[in-house]
Amino acid sequence: MSTQAENDVIASAPVGRTPAASPAPNADRAIASRTREFDNPRLRKDFAEQGAFLYLEDFLAPEVTAQLVHSARSLLDEVNRNYLPGHKQGGSVSRHTIDRLAPFIAELYRSKELIGWLEQLSGDKLQLSPADDPHAYALYYYTRPGDHIGWHYDTSYYDGRRYTLLLGVIDESSCRLDYELHTRNPDIADQPGSVQIPPGGLVFFDGDKLRHRITPAGANEMRVSLTFEYVTDPNMRPWRRFISNMKDAIAYFGFRQVFRQMTRRGKDRA
Repeated sequence: MSTQAENDVIASAPVGRTPAASPAPNADRAIASRTREFDNPRLRKDFAEQGAFLYLEDFLAPEVTAQLVHSARSLLDEVNRNYLPGHKQGGSVSRHTIDRLAPFIAELYRSKELIGWLEQLSGDKLQLSPADDPHAYALYYYTRPGDHIGWHYDTSYYDGRRYTLLLGVIDESSCRLDYELHTRNPDIADQPGSVQIPPGGLVFFDGDKLRHRITPAGANEMRVSLTFEYVTDPNMRPWRRFISNMKDAIAYFGFRQVFRQMTRRGKDRA
């Protein structure tokens, strides 16, 4: 295992002996099989009344969850550890690594059935994040005592809104998602909440509206979540791009991952 992930808890499936995954399911069919069972008008109402927030304990089809668990365990060697004193500690794997080693996640992110369902909930026309955005889809690992992230918003540096879809992948931990609704709305009192997201669970929210955190992991615990980011306008002003890239390099994926991708993009345009 690389020094990035050395000494991390690997739970019941050690690296090097991760069970072989079953053939990847068809993402569109798997999503459609679940969303057609929901009372979608009610979910849309809940999302709006909660200030652009929705939690579902059981969302993904079991075969999709199993595929994501396998991907998360197989990518442990690729985890980039990061630490910001007083704010966050943990590990991340960006979409650029996922594209190479776990393509089913990219397929799920692009699922027309998934995007169409999220558009019903949000009332917005959603677009994929640009190809050079490492946060478009990424895995987040909490595998050492104290791994956490403090209170924050998923601030959009894009010209439009950015929605976060958070999926539970592995939860062998005491970590919780604590959140506060309506913090940007002066006409409604803040509403606190807390959930422990099981594998296959879902949280969907407008990143600029939900104040949230992940509470610290304990000893011998492991939590992995997958996030998808969708935008209403993929344009970003140059100064915001610089801030976004520096944040991603320092707090999440490392300078090599972020700026190597930028260099490749420049060569492709040359």
